[in-house]
Amino acid sequence: MSTTPHDLISALSGADMLEIDELHAWQFSLNDDQLAQHHTGTTPTDDAPLLSIECMDGRALRKWHFNLAQVIAARFDGEADAWRISGTAGVHLIKCFAAVSGDNSDLPDDAE
Repeated sequence: MSTTPHDLISALSGADMLEIDELHAWQFSLNDDQLAQHHTGTTPTDDAPLLSIECMDGRALRKWHFNLAQVIAARFDGEADAWRISGTAGVHLIKCFAAVSGDNSDLPDDAE
């Protein structure tokens, strides 16, 4: 990303694909209820995952789950250009990517 968001929640909100531990994952979700509670200043009482990520690693389906406290505690590592987040299985690096889209129109961008 060209500008680094100030927290991982902001980075995830604008992402279309993630890279976690050098594996590309476009199947990820944020728990909308927990996000709403966080934005209103309420701390969720359960330890349900805020961020869930799935991707295929060869033939194996890999899954990661991070709760709100883990996502908030994530720190950006400028050298790795990734977010360093601690999970139950150790520390992971997450990169957030925004999709680039295009069309197949032969018209210039400024033409109507």
